[in-house]
Amino acid sequence: MTDAPRRRRQSPAVYRRRRLAAGLLALLVIGLVVWLVAAPPWRAAPTAEAPPAPAASTPAAAASASAPAASETPSAVPSASPTATAPAGPVECTASDITVAALSDKSEYGQGENPQLSIKLTNTSATPCTMNVGTSAQSFTVTSGSDVWWRSTDCQAEPSDMEVTLAAGQVVTSSAPLTWDRTRSSVNSCGGERPYAPGGGATYHLSVSIGGIPSSGTASFILR
Repeated sequence: MTDAPRRRRQSPAVYRRRRLAAGLLALLVIGLVVWLVAAPPWRAAPTAEAPPAPAASTPAAAASASAPAASETPSAVPSASPTATAPAGPVECTASDITVAALSDKSEYGQGENPQLSIKLTNTSATPCTMNVGTSAQSFTVTSGSDVWWRSTDCQAEPSDMEVTLAAGQVVTSSAPLTWDRTRSSVNSCGGERPYAPGGGATYHLSVSIGGIPSSGTASFILR
């Protein structure tokens, strides 16, 4: 039986070369690890500040995100104090809103002609207003000098109400004029004999009022 072949012993120079190669390899590995930690090749240099990562969606975060920033707050903020509200509709006409004028259909009447008397209303305000223009609110008065000859209210029968709305600037005139029969009126002579107003060129003046608002002037006419 023969002995197994003996391994060939390496020379010391071979061992030194191997140790030197192993040392160089170890230095290369260490240097590569240090470079990778200091500047990994996949991280690009930042060109702009990256946006922050979105926070977890919670009710509080959603409310905060929906609220405008201080600089985005609207400049016109509704006042917390109560403000006056406009009226629901037209208000009642006052003397400062309405101009009342007396009208006669002629300036001179011959014998047997009866004057036809009317009222003209003008809403001089910038807003509409309402008023009662019925016969219950009307008053006609005929005078000659200081003598009162006739009042429409002395013997008025069945007065009625009529509420109307006058637009801003609207002008209206009574559609059916009132006839003066050229007699002197009184509350005690309704339906009875009454004296006639003298003619012959006598001048008479008509003044009117409606809703307590008097006419600004009179309408003058002559009776022949």
